[in-house]
Amino acid sequence: MNSAPLLLDLYRTMARIRAFENAAEIASQGGVAAWGLAANAKPALVRGPLHLSTGQEAVATGVCKHLTHADLLTSTHRGHGHTLAKGAAVVPMMCELFGRATGTNQGKGGSMHIADFSVGMLGANGVVAAGIPIAVGAAHAIKIRREPHLVACFFGDGAVNRGPFLEGLNWAKVYDLPLLFVCEDNRISATTPTAPMTAGEGATARARSMGIDGLTVDGNDVMAVHDAAAGLIAQIRSEGGPRFLHALTYRFKGHVSVDAGTYRDAAEVEAALLSDPLVLARAKLLELGVTDGDVDAIDAAAQVEIAAAMAAAEAAPWPDAAAAYEDICDTGAGTWR
Repeated sequence: MNSAPLLLDLYRTMARIRAFENAAEIASQGGVAAWGLAANAKPALVRGPLHLSTGQEAVATGVCKHLTHADLLTSTHRGHGHTLAKGAAVVPMMCELFGRATGTNQGKGGSMHIADFSVGMLGANGVVAAGIPIAVGAAHAIKIRREPHLVACFFGDGAVNRGPFLEGLNWAKVYDLPLLFVCEDNRISATTPTAPMTAGEGATARARSMGIDGLTVDGNDVMAVHDAAAGLIAQIRSEGGPRFLHALTYRFKGHVSVDAGTYRDAAEVEAALLSDPLVLARAKLLELGVTDGDVDAIDAAAQVEIAAAMAAAEAAPWPDAAAAYEDICDTGAGTWR
């Protein structure tokens, strides 16, 4: 299905994700003046590491379009796109990146551990593949409670070579859990190309070896992701059991926001930019009769929204020192010492 209204809606989500991450990247590097904030704003307003998913927007957008508010999601250390696509509000998200008290996690999680239970986003995770067993546990709880929901579990290609991948897929299949595994294959694990480090035929073949049906899709084509996810999610809802989506995409930026990524071949990056999911979606929209002005208006609206979120986050209060002792595990009144 390639209707213009649907593709416009998908493009709008991708544009918001791109604008959010571009702004956060600038703030993490100290260049906030470009966003119209106070001239004396402190540099590096984003607290802690910032891992960008620039170039991968189509995967989060295409999958999350089919998730209900009650469906759950687990993410990776590159979780901004998943969180936004699941329905989280922009201002609390930006406040969280800035470490402010009004953030989604009161400034305690930051970018790499952002979560928003109010929209079913169970959390980003700084440990590669660690979201997989969390998703499996959540899906098992849904099945035990006989709830009509499912879990979408996002992870990268580097995760398929870690233990939780095998354990998670095995458990999900053995117990026939309502779970969509989504491998965002951006071809690189931190700073190391994934292919030379991965034996066999890859992620989808490994899933099928455990009896989990799946598809491989162009992860830069938001409509292709949307349609593939639609079929797999419909199967989960009607038949139960896990499914697997292997989305081939590309991360345009370095491992973290202050990493220039010079270890990558420049020609490879240049070629990948030709398949920018926003550029591809714009071209398709023009084929469907949408004007450049209409698409530009979406981009402009996203810029305005994110600029306002940046300003709100800069003005937001810092957490009280006493908040450091809230939402933590009681280890026994200091007896651990």
